Amino acid sequence: MAPVLEKQLPGAAGAGDNNNEEEEGHNLWTSILSEVSTTSSSKLPSGKNILLFGEDGSGKTALMAKLQGADQNKRGRGLEYLYLNVHDEDRDDLTRCNVWILDGDLYHKGLLKFAVSAQSLADCLAVFVADMSRPWTIMESLQKWASVLRDHLDKLKISPEDMREMEQKMVKAFQEYTEPEDATPSSPQRRAQTAGEDEAVVLPLGDNTLTHNLGIPVLIVCTKCDAVSVLEKEHDYREEHFDFIQSHIRQFCLQYGAGLIYTSVKEEKNMDLLYKYLVHKMYEFQFTTPALVVEKDAVFIPSGWDNEKKIGILHENLSTVRAEDPFEDFITKPPVRKLVHEKEINAEDEQVFLMKQQVNESPGRTASGSPRPAGRTGQPNVTSGSPMAAVKKPDPNMKAGAANEGVLANFFNSLLSKKTGAPGSPGSPGSGAVGAGVQGSAKKTGQKPGLTDVQAELDRMTRKQDSMVSTNNTPAPTENEA
Repeated sequence: MAPVLEKQLPGAAGAGDNNNEEEEGHNLWTSILSEVSTTSSSKLPSGKNILLFGEDGSGKTALMAKLQGADQNKRGRGLEYLYLNVHDEDRDDLTRCNVWILDGDLYHKGLLKFAVSAQSLADCLAVFVADMSRPWTIMESLQKWASVLRDHLDKLKISPEDMREMEQKMVKAFQEYTEPEDATPSSPQRRAQTAGEDEAVVLPLGDNTLTHNLGIPVLIVCTKCDAVSVLEKEHDYREEHFDFIQSHIRQFCLQYGAGLIYTSVKEEKNMDLLYKYLVHKMYEFQFTTPALVVEKDAVFIPSGWDNEKKIGILHENLSTVRAEDPFEDFITKPPVRKLVHEKEINAEDEQVFLMKQQVNESPGRTASGSPRPAGRTGQPNVTSGSPMAAVKKPDPNMKAGAANEGVLANFFNSLLSKKTGAPGSPGSPGSGAVGAGVQGSAKKTGQKPGLTDVQAELDRMTRKQDSMVSTNNTPAPTENEA
């Protein structure tokens, strides 16, 4: 208190001025601290919604599952619900952003009423997913799903004043876009508020800009951009094709005031960038990434950056097509290659096959008991030059055992005679008409000193056959006479 008394000594007026200054300074710091305390204690807004539209198989669920950090994604039906965890490092706050994924079947579009209402529309962001692996479907898909969302918004009971206010907000956000390097990097996440003098200067919109204003932010996400190399190899896509595709997509983005980003879940390309841009649009986090238009498979164009003049740069590379040509005339669906499948042959059951053979062979058996093929019953007998053709048929009056031995003897005799090569030897084709007894005597007279044991056994079998014929009292010439 002593310093205060010394200051009051020069005069009462001087003491009053010092007290007023101290009180004003104290009040100023108190208001600043209370404002900072109030701001830091505020929470991230809840109830934000991301609406995903796209064809079946375009990668909608895989895209959001990757942003979630989930390894496996289970695809749902109808209207699927997910959420993204959003963390504010400055305020150490965590919230959830709702994600609604509409099925690719238009039959389920009525389920949008559970995701978007007149009250929650202001907190929504629409994402249209386009499949780069099937580029011929991109523009038709974007037009279809944009029409679905617009039809749903028209059914909501939103007052014209509120809808006009939301549309003006989108126009202002598009016009006031600034390059990230111009923003003040004072906070790692929160965008610093700039002075009002610079914000007063805005450029007018182009003729084709925001002509389809939905009143909510829109983002176009091209998935599966790793398929660019496949399109080049298998479908002969060139730089001209990708520039033409990008040109049409960017024209669509201008009409809806949308941003554009190319992604690949497989290669994890631009996935982190997509998350940062989403939370920037939903929660106004600071965003410092400029537009990327150099790489054809990693394009990023934030909302508000693009215009007709910048898109015209792509048209300079078009040589075989004009920029205004219809999209489907140049980006055509490749013809479907029909695979020629050979007729599959199924193996027949073994028992069925054997049964058929038995049925076919039974009617065609010959007198000697050997089966005759069913399909050759009407064919004439063809004389063969093989040794079997010279074998004499056994006598029907002979017993079965003797007949079989005679056939075997004649067969082996014919093989031996063929081996020696003598034209007049026993068993040759010319000796087939000779009786069994004559053959035996001929072999004995023409026998050479070098006969083997096989020849001796054959002679024994022949003699046995002759004795059985004489026992039956059946003369040999009887068969010829008959």
